Amino acid sequence: MEWLAWMSTPEGWIALITLVALEIVLGVDNIIFISILVGRLPPEQRNMGRRLGLGFAMVTRILLLLSITWVMQLTSPLFSVLGKEVTGRDLILIGGGLFLLWKSVHEIHQSMTPGEDDDGDGVVGKARVSFAGIIVQIAIIDIVFSLDSVITAVGMVGDIAIMIIAVVASVGVMMFAARPIGEFVDNNPTIKILALSFLVVVGILLIAEGFGQHIPKGYVYFGMAFSFAVEMLNIHMRRSQERVKLAKHMPGGEE
Repeated sequence: MEWLAWMSTPEGWIALITLVALEIVLGVDNIIFISILVGRLPPEQRNMGRRLGLGFAMVTRILLLLSITWVMQLTSPLFSVLGKEVTGRDLILIGGGLFLLWKSVHEIHQSMTPGEDDDGDGVVGKARVSFAGIIVQIAIIDIVFSLDSVITAVGMVGDIAIMIIAVVASVGVMMFAARPIGEFVDNNPTIKILALSFLVVVGILLIAEGFGQHIPKGYVYFGMAFSFAVEMLNIHMRRSQERVKLAKHMPGGEE
């Protein structure tokens, strides 16, 4: 079969592995966004929310891949503003960046002002949200993240079969990782604030990209990884201090 011809060449397998790894890296911000939004749902709905959110991401990317002609047309100028050519991709990135920026700042505000959205069941700082509302928000940002991911894939690989397999494989890995990441973020408020701050930066990068200012995401990922490592050390230190205090107050411990 023609669409499986790539399997007989080492170049095809190298392209697949490289693209899967790239799709997973590009999906980190998507996982964080989904994890934070799903954390606002009741515990019994969170797994379904994660699956639907990542399912939307996979379907969106595959549909965009199957519409490569339309996607590539998004990079063609639509009009000019002050001598700057504006494309459909630019408009989507700017709109998505603004939405991500607003949503991240809104979540930070609600996390920093507990009690404002107390819903009466003992859970403070969580606004009343509907399952459908969360899924719609995830679907909106999935389109933005998927567009950038698909354009990158098209630029790297010319075989549509490799691109679709890479998308399915990467989303499968993300589905496996989404639950532990979400639970870790929920259980560590400082990590949640750090993740939201990361999403603020990503939103700014999307807006800058829409205005033609390309900033490599590698710098952002490095900064995020460094900040995460420092925060993990802080969490370990706080837990060690709590264990020492607990030991001192136990019978037979030093006062």
